[in-house]
Amino acid sequence: MSNVMKVIEVLAESPTSWEDAVAAAVVKASESVHGIRSVYVKNFEAQVDNNRIINYRINAKVTFEVD
Repeated sequence: MSNVMKVIEVLAESPTSWEDAVAAAVVKASESVHGIRSVYVKNFEAQVDNNRIINYRINAKVTFEVD
């Protein structure tokens, strides 16, 4: 029997980098789902204040296996 996968969409942010925002999204999603197989980042966004980036934001799709 083949595996059945499910995709959820998550938003995350980090004051450090987009990579840290992606890592935070996976860590947080793994608290409520298991068997995460991949993450696809749809959008990158940065919050700017006084001409400096203060938050890196991502919108991502997380794929995991359905039991």
